[in-house]
Amino acid sequence: MIRPLPVYIGLRYTRAKRRNRFISFISFASTIGIALGVAVLLTVLSVMNGFDEQIRTHFFAMAPQVTLSTEQDITANWPELAKTVGQITGVQASAPFVSGEGMLVKTNLLSGVNVFGILPDQEAKISKLSQQMSSGNVDSLTPGRFNIVIPQSSATQLNLQVGDPINVFTSQATTTPLGLFPRYRQFTVSGIYNNAGSNTLQQPVYIAMDDAQRLFAAGRRISGLHLKLADVYQAPQISQRLQRLLPSEFSVTNWTVESGAFFQALAMEKTMMFIILLLIIAIAAFNLVSMLMMVVHEKQPDIAILRTLGATPTVIKNIFLVQGSVLGIFGTLIGLIAGLILTWKVNPVVNALQQTFRVQFIPTSAYWSNFLPTKILYSDVIIVCLISLGLSLLAALYPALVAYRVQPAEALRYE
Repeated sequence: MIRPLPVYIGLRYTRAKRRNRFISFISFASTIGIALGVAVLLTVLSVMNGFDEQIRTHFFAMAPQVTLSTEQDITANWPELAKTVGQITGVQASAPFVSGEGMLVKTNLLSGVNVFGILPDQEAKISKLSQQMSSGNVDSLTPGRFNIVIPQSSATQLNLQVGDPINVFTSQATTTPLGLFPRYRQFTVSGIYNNAGSNTLQQPVYIAMDDAQRLFAAGRRISGLHLKLADVYQAPQISQRLQRLLPSEFSVTNWTVESGAFFQALAMEKTMMFIILLLIIAIAAFNLVSMLMMVVHEKQPDIAILRTLGATPTVIKNIFLVQGSVLGIFGTLIGLIAGLILTWKVNPVVNALQQTFRVQFIPTSAYWSNFLPTKILYSDVIIVCLISLGLSLLAALYPALVAYRVQPAEALRYE
């Protein structure tokens, strides 16, 4: 016989017709349950990976990866500082800024914002602000023109369009013979950028760096550099090196400090979803245990005959391990194929459901897209398949041990 005896008999038991049809039904249900669990788990993980990639791509398109800030005025010597910082391994580019807290005011409407004074040509090196523009352009931020680029949320809240005037108030005050008056300036909206899905409460607005120096009083404004890194996950290490390199008046922070909790929440959400959906495969494996126990009970006379013909208890045990493993392999393969197909066709399915039930599952106001982004990671596919096969083998272990302990005399006593 070419094939090992346990494999040969295990495969025969897998495809043989049962005297008890309920056992066949449980076997079919277990296989479909494993397939369903694998397919759903792969699809959900792929969608979550897609959303995670979209969030990271759009987040780092706007958010600085590392920020050097100081209360001193560096607008005159920022090129030397940028040259010094650029010598650190991993730093790709830098751009200067002047910032302060402000408030957009239009009649009786107001919106709190962070005001950043930038140089558009330098800002293009470290962010994709120009690609996020829904109207207007960033190049309109020329010194002395007092133009301003605002987020879409503020434009909607204040009912603003490109070309409208808007007053920008600061938290600082100007002393005059008549008393204290808040510092403010009227700007013209020259651009609106898309900030959908942002996780920050105060949205940044952008003006020319020279205009920011005029708006904020000397000594009351923050200036510094925004850095772009070759690897965003190296931000903490590079921040430590920069802190040791720069004078003590500089403060160094990075995205892991400002928004790290947000990405940790995303990772935890994916982990919890993985564990919850893994229970589907575990339930199917539990059904597999029940099915194999009934098969062992049904096949006790066969087990006894095999033992009398010279089969060892280990051979009997391996027969049922093979049977459980084969069902697990079939279920995993079916689930893998179904999961990949469902991931590929998930958007047509979602669109059909939206049109049928007239609902919007993915609002564009909360996300950057109105479709389900998907990304299949080979590591997820391998992990899910290995766990599915492992649970199937584990489910077959106890029934195989029961078959291992079957005594031929006891099994044939009433035959």
